[in-house]
Amino acid sequence: MFENLKAQPADKILALMAAYREDPRDEKVDLGVGVYKDANGNTPVMRAVKEAERRIVADQTTKAYTGLAGDPAFSDAMINLVLGDTVARDRIAAVATPGGTGAIRQALELIKYAAPEAKVWLSNPTWPNHPSIIKYLKMPTADYRYFDNATRGVDFAGLMEDLGTVAEGDVVLLHGCCHNPTGANLTAAQMDEVIALLKTRKAVPLVDIAYQGFGDGLEDDAAATRAIASAFDECLIAASCSKNFGVYRERTGILMAISKDAESQPLTQKTLAFLNRQNYSFPPDHGARVVTTILTDPDLRADWEAELEETRLGMLKLRQQLADELKRLTNSDRFSFLADHRGMFSRLGTTPELVEKMREEHGIYMVSDSRMNIAGLNEKTVPILAKAIVDAGV
Repeated sequence: MFENLKAQPADKILALMAAYREDPRDEKVDLGVGVYKDANGNTPVMRAVKEAERRIVADQTTKAYTGLAGDPAFSDAMINLVLGDTVARDRIAAVATPGGTGAIRQALELIKYAAPEAKVWLSNPTWPNHPSIIKYLKMPTADYRYFDNATRGVDFAGLMEDLGTVAEGDVVLLHGCCHNPTGANLTAAQMDEVIALLKTRKAVPLVDIAYQGFGDGLEDDAAATRAIASAFDECLIAASCSKNFGVYRERTGILMAISKDAESQPLTQKTLAFLNRQNYSFPPDHGARVVTTILTDPDLRADWEAELEETRLGMLKLRQQLADELKRLTNSDRFSFLADHRGMFSRLGTTPELVEKMREEHGIYMVSDSRMNIAGLNEKTVPILAKAIVDAGV
């Protein structure tokens, strides 16, 4: 049977990582992989995570399963973090998932199970796993314009025109904050217009929020998701703890499904548990327990928030440094968008040929669509990147 298997396209980021490792140059810069790195190129374990793990190891008395939906305390803590008190708790069903990817997968499984004809709309561009999973599940899909390569901002007119054709019952995937891969976000006023349009079209929003705390702060980054959740009878939210808690390898995520009322919630909750059972059965617990321990302990939470804020401000400082250096080299403000973008990523809006030129001539490694990981920079490599951008004629 295995002779019938078909080779799948190589993952571009994994291929980029391999090429970077094989490059012998000392001044090479890795801006491809979507993982936070500090100034020394390390992905650190946060202080609060270390302390939470110490407590868990000392106090844990069993490794028994927690339940198909995961630990209810984790759901409560994450719902509070993402949604606050904007939606009644008795309307929200939730299950722990293997990372944000698992949450997206289970959201799509729920959509396919409940409304197999529903089309899933994605921003163009979006995180590559979104269309990949949808294609694998053989679900109907379409995209809506999002990024303007000329302004390096949101093509809001194109976005609204495309979303104006969404059919009743279709699902529209929205990025909660820190749009991946572009870094360009909708303003609050623009999001209000999107919400009003989608309500008119009777669409169902699916929010992917993977970078809460990396953009404008924990509360500000949750604002769009909360506005969406409070406006619709039904809504899906996939949240990841990989970035803001730094627990990448622990695969910690959650899917929230908001029902129209408390009477509808139990069926949704049971269905989510059923879908978990069909996919991976019981979700991983260690990362979820770490997150729960941090969010429910005032001292640990304060330390976590402080370190997360240091991380956020560090990335903003790098963005501003890069924009300033490019302004100095070009004597223009055409790269000011880099300081306006939020999160780990920005998209330069240039061609694969110029991206390749920067790699060959300066050892700059970024995805061919010109998405770059700002967290892969430090004060010493910013000037190297800026010179590469200018020399390549971006």
